[in-house]
Amino acid sequence: MPAPLVRSLAAEGKFTAFPIQQQTLPDTLQGRDVLGRGKTGSGKTLAFSLPLIARLAETPTGSAPRRPRGLVLAPTRELATQINTVLAPLADTVGLSTTTVFGGVSQKRQVAALRQGVDIVVACPGRLEDLLRQGELTLDRVQITVLDEADHMADLGFLPGVTRILADTPSEGQRMFFSATLDNGVDKLVTRFLHNQLLHSVDEPTSHVSAMTHHIFEVSAEQKKPLVKALASGTGKRILFTRTKHQAKKLAKQLTSAGTPAVDLHGNLSQNARDRNLARFSGEDVRVLVATDVAARGVHVDNVELVVHVDPPAEHKAYLHRSGRTARAGSSGDVVTVMLPEQRRDTQTLLRKAAIKAQPLAVTSDSTEVTDLVGEPAPYVQPAAPAQPSSHSGGRPSGRSGARGAGRHGSPRRSGGGRRRTGQRHPAR
Repeated sequence: MPAPLVRSLAAEGKFTAFPIQQQTLPDTLQGRDVLGRGKTGSGKTLAFSLPLIARLAETPTGSAPRRPRGLVLAPTRELATQINTVLAPLADTVGLSTTTVFGGVSQKRQVAALRQGVDIVVACPGRLEDLLRQGELTLDRVQITVLDEADHMADLGFLPGVTRILADTPSEGQRMFFSATLDNGVDKLVTRFLHNQLLHSVDEPTSHVSAMTHHIFEVSAEQKKPLVKALASGTGKRILFTRTKHQAKKLAKQLTSAGTPAVDLHGNLSQNARDRNLARFSGEDVRVLVATDVAARGVHVDNVELVVHVDPPAEHKAYLHRSGRTARAGSSGDVVTVMLPEQRRDTQTLLRKAAIKAQPLAVTSDSTEVTDLVGEPAPYVQPAAPAQPSSHSGGRPSGRSGARGAGRHGSPRRSGGGRRRTGQRHPAR
């Protein structure tokens, strides 16, 4: 590994490679195509970032406008942002530049970066194809392509776009695919685009972290809300997963009003709001993130000690990826599934498919099992007072133009300031 990269890793306290890194780096540093499989939180981002940077640094040809030399494809904006957070400082140590390309925000800054010239682009397929069609970049100079979370790309229906993008990259370039599973068409991508590839698998698709403890709390409908509030009340960071965007928004507000500051993360938020809420959760003032499955992959926050499935997820892969937000990078963590009596059969089926062994416990919010898990409750935080109208405005004007949430002609304003909604149908555009 180039010395600047080693020094950068050492400065962050990273001295020992994780298994997925140990297995893949000897091959990827030599330019071999690799298919890597490892559970969430296993260190895949560094496994492809290090050889990507090291090999591009070997041939410092300089960045060219609109013609990157490295490409990383990710299924969601959050994952793309997170990859770039890891990648950019390492690239900077060897004089390489990076940028992100994804939808939900103005393309102006992205286009400006591409025109100036960057070495590595971290992109979601939708916006990348838009910019390719506009002629704002070409992929004919790409030496190394990385496809991260390939199975999630398939789940979201992005494989046709990914196929078109990969076909635009030089066939002699190096390619690294990382995926938890090889179903839903991922195997076709492997067959078409990888050459003499080496498979490195450190886990089975359903394997889970040994330092992760799973709990199934069965509760009556009347006791569910107090139980969820109790689970959110500890001093450490925790993520609560709901099935719908409306539930996530509502629960975050309820917890904040009850003295437990919380932020939400879901598809109805603008990208700026998502980034702002994630930054608050990563900081000191907010300990609880209430999210839909948009946060089940790609969101890494240090020291998340508890994941709560407020509603059991629809399928076992979602359970594994949601749960993988805790017990990351060698840390331990707990996972709680809140289950109503009528959900018992479906939940047991889900856990069997996920290879999780945990016995349901009938609890209430003050059961010993709950209080022991939560630990010492965090201090009550007084909710912020609602913003008051400015004195010069004379309060809220009457009539249609002053109606809350009204647009120019009095019709309800669309979520996100009139932009196209970014729900789960197009999470990465």
